[in-house]
Amino acid sequence: MAKDYARTDRIAEQLLRELAEMMRLAVKDPRVRKVTLTGVEVTNDYAHAKVFYTSLEGDSALLQQGLERAAGFLRSQLAHAMKLRITPQLHFVYDASIERGAHLSQLIDQAVASDHNKN
Repeated sequence: MAKDYARTDRIAEQLLRELAEMMRLAVKDPRVRKVTLTGVEVTNDYAHAKVFYTSLEGDSALLQQGLERAAGFLRSQLAHAMKLRITPQLHFVYDASIERGAHLSQLIDQAVASDHNKN
């Protein structure tokens, strides 16, 4: 039987759940309170994890600074919460897909409205 669901994917999902819970309850930095985690990618050797985030409020540069400052704390908490031999280093990456989606939706609405006005 072939593996349809890789271990790295399962670990990434567990990391996402644990990090979201920790950011909601344990992180006290007000810069990162309004952050939404959208995904996690883990390398095959489990040494690094890209954590994708987005926020509709606040400056993305301040969010990035707050997340980078909290990365060590989050990693140490992950080491206690998850029984992994290697706890990955966390690298936070801003995910602009929600903003792009809202912009495309707005463009589509404008095109439909202009087409409706022509008829």
